[in-house]
Amino acid sequence: MNVVRPDGTRLLAHADGLADLLTDTVAGGASVGFLAPLDRAQAVAWWRERSDAVAGGRLVVWVAYEEPGRALGTVSLALPDRPNSRHRAELVKLMVHRTARGRGLGRGLLTVAEREAAARGITLLHLDTETGSPAERLYRSAGWTPVGAIPDYAADPDGVLRPTTIYYKRLAADATSPPAG
Repeated sequence: MNVVRPDGTRLLAHADGLADLLTDTVAGGASVGFLAPLDRAQAVAWWRERSDAVAGGRLVVWVAYEEPGRALGTVSLALPDRPNSRHRAELVKLMVHRTARGRGLGRGLLTVAEREAAARGITLLHLDTETGSPAERLYRSAGWTPVGAIPDYAADPDGVLRPTTIYYKRLAADATSPPAG
């Protein structure tokens, strides 16, 4: 397994493969912002739209590839754009292909994102996930703290409104790095 952090240009170049990961994630029932069935062209377009945020430094994306280049997982950090929030970031779109689940890939991607955040001087991460989803077990076991649940927050891929739980995790900032910003 090879985990890379693509720049905006590389993200554009790999949008097709990442679209396969996104459509599989939605087809598998994960609530990542899309309804099923997710049109592949829509998934490609969504990944292409992310390239500007990556190029502009507002989003950091990691992709786990299986040789010879098939995307099996991804996670992103949405970085702050305001002076009063430069100490925090949002963990977004942790996805693992159904064929790769149960091998520790989700935990590995989560660890990569947490370490990068700490190296950037970020001391607080937050995320939201569907209440009762398998992702909750991962976040709790990785030391994330639930804040509470919001009822009917987002529709699952079938269009059913589900509650969402908000989590946070405090990080020790890398002492060798200046504060984010």
